[in-house]
Amino acid sequence: MLIIAANIVVFLVAALHVYILILEMFFWDKPLGRRAFGLSADFAVQTKTLAANQGLYNGFLAAGLFWGLALGQAGFSIKVFFLLCVFVAGVYGGLTANKKILLIQAVPAALGLVLLFLAA
Repeated sequence: MLIIAANIVVFLVAALHVYILILEMFFWDKPLGRRAFGLSADFAVQTKTLAANQGLYNGFLAAGLFWGLALGQAGFSIKVFFLLCVFVAGVYGGLTANKKILLIQAVPAALGLVLLFLAA
């Protein structure tokens, strides 16, 4: 039962990073993206290319988590690695950019790691 819960959390973290990819790569300078990240129109236009690059990295995190899920039991190490990457990015973002990143990104990754290890 714990492995199912762990995999649901891993899936939700991966889906969140797909959503972040979409916001950063395609909606950064649109109302949806500006509202999500609290950006002015001028700042969003000036940083659009940087945000797209950042979005791509979030896509790689999601891809790694989906890969780990697709491998089933054999994907344990891959899920752990990518959840650790998400956790570190969430902590760093929370400390340097916006404290809510800790809650949105780091806490779910930590939960996924705990559940994975409890299920192992």
